[in-house]
Amino acid sequence: MSMRWYSVVVDCHDIAAQARWWAETLDYVIVFENDREVAIVPKWAQLEPMEDVATFREQPQGMVFVQVPESKTVKNRLHIDLAPHTSQDRNAEIERLLARGATTVDIGQGESSWTVLADPEGNEFCVLSARPL
Repeated sequence: MSMRWYSVVVDCHDIAAQARWWAETLDYVIVFENDREVAIVPKWAQLEPMEDVATFREQPQGMVFVQVPESKTVKNRLHIDLAPHTSQDRNAEIERLLARGATTVDIGQGESSWTVLADPEGNEFCVLSARPL
């Protein structure tokens, strides 16, 4: 039997600000918040307890932001890839992220079909080319 990929955990200083930034970026909602962590999930996720394994496994992954004292110092070994739909303007989406505090990052990617950005606390993520699925 397999398990469900439940969440991605992001270490950060300002958990509330990071959670709000990512929730707006991904169209997620905050479902849990205390002084140590904040959790977000897609707006369409089921928020009631699930009795059966199949329904539990079908739920989307969330993100959990936990407070840590240290700052990010090296390139992430794991990152998130975001992709716009083919009906969306990829460059406009990148500009929207930059206007909200993301920064461009050069990790040596050269000429690529993706753009590397970092969230307001420096965590890298990629914006891929538009895709139909």
